[in-house]
Amino acid sequence: MQNKEITVVGLGYIGLPTAVVMAEAGHQVKGYDAKSEVRECLKAGSIHIVEQGLQEAYENVTQKGNLIITDEAAPADIYVICVPTPFLETEGEKRADLTYVEEASINVAKLLKKGDLVILESTVPPHTTAHVTKILADVSGLPKETFFTAHCPERVLPGKILYELTHNDRIIGSEDMKAAQMTKELYETFVSGGTCYVCDDVTAELCKLAENTYRDINIAYANQLSAICRESGIDVFRLIELANKHPRVNILTPGLGVGGHCLAVDPWFIVEKYGEKASLIRTAREINERKPLWVTEEIDKALEEDKKPFKSQTIDVRGSRAKRVGIMGMAYKPDIDDMRESPSLCLAHALEKAGYDTAGYEPNSSEEEVEGISLRPLTYILDTSDYLVIALGHKELQETWVKERMKQIPHYDCIGLLREEINE
Repeated sequence: MQNKEITVVGLGYIGLPTAVVMAEAGHQVKGYDAKSEVRECLKAGSIHIVEQGLQEAYENVTQKGNLIITDEAAPADIYVICVPTPFLETEGEKRADLTYVEEASINVAKLLKKGDLVILESTVPPHTTAHVTKILADVSGLPKETFFTAHCPERVLPGKILYELTHNDRIIGSEDMKAAQMTKELYETFVSGGTCYVCDDVTAELCKLAENTYRDINIAYANQLSAICRESGIDVFRLIELANKHPRVNILTPGLGVGGHCLAVDPWFIVEKYGEKASLIRTAREINERKPLWVTEEIDKALEEDKKPFKSQTIDVRGSRAKRVGIMGMAYKPDIDDMRESPSLCLAHALEKAGYDTAGYEPNSSEEEVEGISLRPLTYILDTSDYLVIALGHKELQETWVKERMKQIPHYDCIGLLREEINE
């Protein structure tokens, strides 16, 4: 494929790396984000997210002129939509919020001309690509047969996004096989270590949801085992080690829950569309969502039994001193800054509601507060906390001196970080 003019709409955790790898492949890429602060940060030469290798790669393609940040969506031959798809909760039911997808589609439609290709990368419920095609046709006034649409959902791991964008297999779906083939040819210009597969659009949409739901269900099993083992008085991590010695068993490691914009969200898109047919998916999601609340209850029991003097001088709403709980790791996974749907934030809010003074340690964030929860330096948390929750295995927490300090403080180890290794 010859180098193309591409506009990427949405420059977040997926859109920006995608724009960069397309620019690295030699395409002329223009990036647009609806948030002015994101655009200004990027124009100043700095990326606004934490992602290994991305700053250097971004500087390289912008210096070459292959990637330009624009203040509005720019005309192009190909448009790639990479905007968030959160969920809305009404009366306990969660449904996909397609507002950002629809707004991006309208912006693109105003620029659309015959022969253009529009690729939806955002993770969406089944039949959303067809919905986008209708918006494009209605707003542009072009018959849908005169332009092309396809869905190519991202499938990357934060912290390794640049590598996985170029090495993971991609699934490309469209109701028009010509559009799917055009998209395949584009992605093959930068997917050097993987294979691009073509299918219909609904299969591609459901494929991404099925991948993340598979992982969510398996994590739910591990998280439920942790509750069972707690009640039985045994070490869940040792149990899993032994169970995994079976040649056909691979139980995952339990944690504080499941966060991020994919695993904590995508299963609800299936539940939304298929109701009771997705009962197992709903149950797994509910188990993982409740895990921080269960940990709160376990901490409450432990602190009720602990009669040691408090370090904290905080006065709670009842007029008594509140014990201070420090949460080690506030992102949703280790060594990134992404706190979307973070179980640590859910835990912090639950602890505060229960009357505890709560602060978090998050080395990947420069913020002093997130959702009303204070973020403090590591030594402050270690020096002032009556109790610790080890929520993530950030590299900063892997250091020997930090682990030894944490062991000296009453704690709940969600991930088995402080366990002593057992020699077989």
